[in-house]
Amino acid sequence: MGKKWLADLAKIKTTFVKEYISDADCVILVFKEPFHYKGDVKHNNWYYEASVSIAVGILLCALNNVGLVTVTSTPMNCGPALRRLFNRPDHEKLAFLLPVGYPSRSATVPELKRKPIEGICTFID
Repeated sequence: MGKKWLADLAKIKTTFVKEYISDADCVILVFKEPFHYKGDVKHNNWYYEASVSIAVGILLCALNNVGLVTVTSTPMNCGPALRRLFNRPDHEKLAFLLPVGYPSRSATVPELKRKPIEGICTFID
């Protein structure tokens, strides 16, 4: 995530100050677990990336349905510290950090342009 990433972020005026996290009513941390142990035996958790993403998508819809707002966030380099803070196993990785609450009256959203549907899909007749 070098200079190009920083240049892209500059367009939306983001900084290290994350008031949307510090001012949130609550913060949900979602960890992914690529494998687990039963006793001393390691077992892979197949499709954990897809499972976690689908579950978070459903959670986002449910939050929105009751009038709450959030933004999916994965602050850089905080996963290990959060994992230790909450005594999570070393093999768990932070997947999503979701600040959740009611929208602030002064909230602003950057004006981003969506790609046209033809730019992300291929239609086959």
